[in-house]
Amino acid sequence: MEKYRTDFEKGLNEFVDELKKYVSTDTGDWTIKGFIDIYKNIYTISSDTKIVSKILEIHIFPEILRFAEKIGYKIILAEHQNWYPDLTFVHKQNEKIKFALDLKTTFRRNNSTAGFTLGSHGAYFKERDKDKNIQFPYNQYAGHYCLGIIYTRADFDNDLAETEICQVNELQEQYRDKPDPIFDRKITKLEHLKSITSVIKDFDFFAAPKWKIASDRQGSGNTANIGSINDIDDLKSGNGVFSKLGEKLFDEYWMNYGSATMIKEGKSVKITNIWDFLEFKGRTDLFDKVVSKGAKRRKK
Repeated sequence: MEKYRTDFEKGLNEFVDELKKYVSTDTGDWTIKGFIDIYKNIYTISSDTKIVSKILEIHIFPEILRFAEKIGYKIILAEHQNWYPDLTFVHKQNEKIKFALDLKTTFRRNNSTAGFTLGSHGAYFKERDKDKNIQFPYNQYAGHYCLGIIYTRADFDNDLAETEICQVNELQEQYRDKPDPIFDRKITKLEHLKSITSVIKDFDFFAAPKWKIASDRQGSGNTANIGSINDIDDLKSGNGVFSKLGEKLFDEYWMNYGSATMIKEGKSVKITNIWDFLEFKGRTDLFDKVVSKGAKRRKK
């Protein structure tokens, strides 16, 4: 099992190194410029994160299929939109070997930070032999990975500048003397496709086991999601809160997050940070192994 895991992780890291060239130009701009219709009008897209994320996933999916074929796996897509994971890799020669891969896209908050959620710590995470909201039971996967895509959003003077209609000389129709067949809206004339401004640019790709980039805090306030660390360099190097503590402690912490309690200053409190959890387990000797940069601040 360890050999399968090592080989898969090595292949995944080599794969993400190639993706940047696939999705971006020499200047770092996204190669996707917009949508085209049968009249060869190009509709630029919004930088809305949901739109960008979905198009990015579609853009790289053929490459993911080629990667799976190259390393001897087939891919099973999540049957429902909210199921985990996005992609299940199943070894063609040994179908007991499965890997979970979630695609995570986010924009830089500044030059050094970004973040996202890493999946639920609820039902399927706790009951690992069940298949509720998950493609296969959690314990059937040999490893759980994230393929992360971090980008910078382009600056526009106004929101409408993101959603223009363009026509470029390379694609112009021969009957432009006729009324526009779509509707009366200004169409920007451009010389080349490359002159259309990309809504995102400057990509960073990385792959990492989920537990290595996890924080000890939830990724969202209203749902039971595991939050990632936020430092981009640490995300790319897998230097999360649990990276020196190990996957077993990551699992145990998140399976008990917010449900286990301890007595502090005479009061019962829920355990929602790594420091309290290690104290609760009588393992304060492991404090030095916590990568505290991504953890909740320890209360005095």
